[in-house]
Amino acid sequence: MNRPTILGFVGDLMLGRGVSAALPSSAPDSFWGDVLPILHSADAVLGNLECPITIQQTEWKRCWKAFRFRADPHAVDVLRTGNIRFVTLANNHILDFETNGLLDTLQHLQGAGIAHAGAGRDSLEALRPAVFEVNGLRIGVIAMTDNMREFAARPDSAGTNFMRIRCDHMTLGLIASELAALRKDGVQIVVLSAHWGCNLRPWPSYRFQAFARAVVDLGVDVFHGHSAHLLHGIERRGNGIILYDTGDFLDDYWVFPFVRTDRSCLFLIDIVGGRVDRIRLVPVMLFPGRVQLARGRHAQIIAARMLRSSLAFAAAGDAGTVELSFECAHRPEVRRTTEVRLADAESCIPQMSIADFGRMPRTLEQT
Repeated sequence: MNRPTILGFVGDLMLGRGVSAALPSSAPDSFWGDVLPILHSADAVLGNLECPITIQQTEWKRCWKAFRFRADPHAVDVLRTGNIRFVTLANNHILDFETNGLLDTLQHLQGAGIAHAGAGRDSLEALRPAVFEVNGLRIGVIAMTDNMREFAARPDSAGTNFMRIRCDHMTLGLIASELAALRKDGVQIVVLSAHWGCNLRPWPSYRFQAFARAVVDLGVDVFHGHSAHLLHGIERRGNGIILYDTGDFLDDYWVFPFVRTDRSCLFLIDIVGGRVDRIRLVPVMLFPGRVQLARGRHAQIIAARMLRSSLAFAAAGDAGTVELSFECAHRPEVRRTTEVRLADAESCIPQMSIADFGRMPRTLEQT
């Protein structure tokens, strides 16, 4: 039997400010800490590039903006070292240093052999999915954002693939058209990567849930969400899987006192026979300019959050069967279980997986 193709998914990669300042004095592998071997265990890692890669000085000033990020061109070495094979550019920072900053980013990524989608020189290029091959498997990624309408690409100007989050015929018809074109091109796995919603929201709205389910019903294999800076739950939907929000992964952000944006995960999805087969979560902790494997209490808290938020989707009755495994630094072995109540979760989470995820007790519905 052939081994599965493993796709890794991470959230925001903000390589500007303090991360960029550390580039001249730090080796590219130092930013990934002890997570690096696990990143390399995947055939490819996909993430959201939350800044342009440029030396441009002209900032975006066409509307008010609180933060503007940019990374030194050597940041591509960090991406390559971390096995980042694809980045979405559809977000609210890619034009922080105007059109030339975006154009520089496209050039640097192309030179580094890193696939990208979600922004371009015009609206057609911004809409165009990325297609790349991993372990003999053709992957297609559609990238979009509902952040910063001012960044939206137009027929004659550069920008992002801006789309409203709604289930109308026009929006879903456009995605269906892109899906059909990708399948015709021989793509076996389709990812929709969305930088959506406001910061620090703890849960996807019903409208967002409906949209993610709708695009998976159209044929998207993996829905890859990000933007909240917080982890959201996972839902199995037919043959597809929804990662509602993958949080942050590498940055220099200040941590809010009561909102732990420094707790995240690396999501590893096994693809077997051209279909999503299994997902594993690796809890991590974020430090300024570095990511490390989570240990002890931190690993338990991260796993508990993902368990609670994901079980709520299963309890709703629409989720399929999925195995959700947590692989923690201090206890990599996995104990299987078919039913876990929240009261028992904390003691067993570090070494547990959940089988028959869609058949959890209805008592979890309100968690």
